[in-house]
Amino acid sequence: MTRFTAYLLVLLLWASGTQAAQLTASVDRSRLNSGETVELTLESNDATLFGKPDLGPLQALFDVRGTRQVNQLTTLDGENRATTRWIVTLLPRRSGTVVIPSLQLGEVTSQPITLQVIESETRNASEPLAAVFIEASLDQTEVYVQAQAILTLRIYHSVSLYDDSSLTPLHIPDARTEQLGESRTYEKVINDVRHGVIELRYGIYPQRSGELMIPAQAFSATLVEPVTQDAAPSGPKPGQLMRVSSEQLLLSVKPKPASYPADVPWLPARSLSLSESWSPEPTHSQVGDSLTRSLTLEAEGLASAQLPPLPATEINGLRRYPDQPVLSSRSSERGLVGSREDREALVPNRSGTIELPPVEVVWWNTLEDHLDRTSLPARTLQVANNPSLMVDTPAGTTQIVTTVDSETLWYWQLSTFLLACTTLLGFGLWWRARWQPAILRSTQAGPSPRTLLDDLKRACLANDSHATRQALDAWARQQPETLADMAARFVPLSDALDGLNGALYSETGQHWQGEDLWRAIRTIPPTEGGLGSAGDSGLPPLYPK
Repeated sequence: MTRFTAYLLVLLLWASGTQAAQLTASVDRSRLNSGETVELTLESNDATLFGKPDLGPLQALFDVRGTRQVNQLTTLDGENRATTRWIVTLLPRRSGTVVIPSLQLGEVTSQPITLQVIESETRNASEPLAAVFIEASLDQTEVYVQAQAILTLRIYHSVSLYDDSSLTPLHIPDARTEQLGESRTYEKVINDVRHGVIELRYGIYPQRSGELMIPAQAFSATLVEPVTQDAAPSGPKPGQLMRVSSEQLLLSVKPKPASYPADVPWLPARSLSLSESWSPEPTHSQVGDSLTRSLTLEAEGLASAQLPPLPATEINGLRRYPDQPVLSSRSSERGLVGSREDREALVPNRSGTIELPPVEVVWWNTLEDHLDRTSLPARTLQVANNPSLMVDTPAGTTQIVTTVDSETLWYWQLSTFLLACTTLLGFGLWWRARWQPAILRSTQAGPSPRTLLDDLKRACLANDSHATRQALDAWARQQPETLADMAARFVPLSDALDGLNGALYSETGQHWQGEDLWRAIRTIPPTEGGLGSAGDSGLPPLYPK
């Protein structure tokens, strides 16, 4: 059992290694001048491959100047991955179209790569060359406004340089500049002398027509000189500071052609492509499904910021939910390639056939110098009914399919109208109520204060202590303050009440005289807040004259 498990493990490892083993070939550039070197990189991710690729097929077309090997171990998601790279420096033996053939390492082979080697101008051999010099060139002398012109700076040096070299930043008024990729380093043989080359490329986008002057660029570096035996090891490194400048270049900028439509954005590009993708594919879409449509515009010679928004899908029967555009730019051999992706979610709200119009982009072809149009054809969507949106109907009746946006719309309109009416009614009631007093006077129940006062008067003058007590209590309940409070602030009333209480609870009650009580009640003074006045309470005066 153990032997079978080990055999199975080895078999799986061999199968995975065979499936993943590959030899990938790439170059740092596919266009170069004659006499310049190019770096070929061969990469393998199979750790079981040993040795180095067979470079014999290169001897016929290239001079192999050097080979170095780089081993790298990376960890991704807890998994170790080993890669091996072989970097080969090649010097083409002829100009024109040169193909790097397939190279073999073990059982795997690389793919061939095609190079374009341009014949460069031969220099006069009698003309001495400086140890360090710089060249500046433009890919074209005329360009349209806002179109791309490529400035290439090449710094040649036949001696070694320290790493303190510097180049003045490129700044051009009335033009936008952008460096295209990183700087490149390679070798070139000039008059049988090997030179190291530092190449930088810039994209220049003029913002106005006319003559555009590209200023000279200055490069400075320290030359490495041989160290003499007398020099101190810890002292300053010997060397000569060199400073070289390129020539000024003149670029002619043409205005936008008169034949270009005035109502569309100006797009001068070498090439332009327009593509479309859907997620998911709208082959079996239903009402309410969400379909994501992506339109991608890619232009060679323009930055992504120069690309306009693509037409929106404003179609009856589709709800549209746009997303933020995705902008990106990348460098290529021919300059900058800008890309813009506009995504939108489309939700069908009715069944049937929905026609999407064609999408067209108007642009100016700078390579062939004429007006061009790139378009996507019209598209037809077949939308089916969604069973989850169907209305349940009794048996024997016709089933009606409704959607939220069409047949049931009047329900929402009616409910919205009723809600608006009730809101206005509530607002009117609130407006009326805010002008009413906070506390309404309640209608007084029982006898009026005038009647109670007359009953109290008759009981007092009749010297009937029991009737007087009942009438006094009924009258006091109608007053703003209690009987005790009135007796406390008016001494004659307090004395008269003592006499009434003594007559009620003693044997002399039959001889009580109520005239003093009546007189005290008639002369009770009003309170300080005016609680006893007729003007504040709305009642007739307590003691009319």
